[in-house]
Amino acid sequence: MGHWWYRNVIEPGKLPLLLALASFVLTFAVTRVITRLIRAGKGPFRNITPGGLHVHHVVPGVVLMVVGGFSALAGGRHGYGSGLAAVLFGTGVGLVLDEFALILHLDDVYWTEEGTKSVEIVIVTVALVGLILAGFSPFGVNELSAEELHNRFRVVRTVGVNFLFALVALFKGKGRLAVIGVFVPFVALFGAVRLARPNSPWARRFYRRRPKARARAKVRAYRHDRRWSRLRRRVQYVIGGAPNR
Repeated sequence: MGHWWYRNVIEPGKLPLLLALASFVLTFAVTRVITRLIRAGKGPFRNITPGGLHVHHVVPGVVLMVVGGFSALAGGRHGYGSGLAAVLFGTGVGLVLDEFALILHLDDVYWTEEGTKSVEIVIVTVALVGLILAGFSPFGVNELSAEELHNRFRVVRTVGVNFLFALVALFKGKGRLAVIGVFVPFVALFGAVRLARPNSPWARRFYRRRPKARARAKVRAYRHDRRWSRLRRRVQYVIGGAPNR
């Protein structure tokens, strides 16, 4: 049964990626539970502070990523070794991205509002890896037929156009849409054609002498943030815990 499931459900060569994603999500979830228990002073868990130095879990995470990554490169994509390497790498990624905000700010912002960036980057990472597992390729190459793939001009044109959409969305201050749009071109197109965020490079460059466009961008950003920011924060707080007041 397991052999049938492996051959017919999992696309060949993607089992290590599935194992890495599963171990990544499980590690992040377990780590958040433990850190919340430590924060509440419950359970047997405590911070690791040898000699008074607080060792963050990003440290063993980096070690696991290095071991798992190099093991995967050395062992190929098949066999038990590749599966073990994928689990090690996914576990390391879960530990590292759980403290992504600390790396970004070079400060212990784990239980602050800035610390919610870790939860956000984890959600985006899970979404991107899920898209890859589902068969999506960057810049819409998966939408080309076999005949079109043999035509280099069509491939370059497709990649170039979709990359341009993602780049415009990024400069318009729509980072999430730009990242997801790398794999789902329609998302990048949606971000590229809409008004830019008021503080984005695009707005500073092209709305400087267009007061109406600048005002519309501010109003739209305000309405969007009022509608979705509270919900986004609630989701982040449920997953990662509410920050200190």
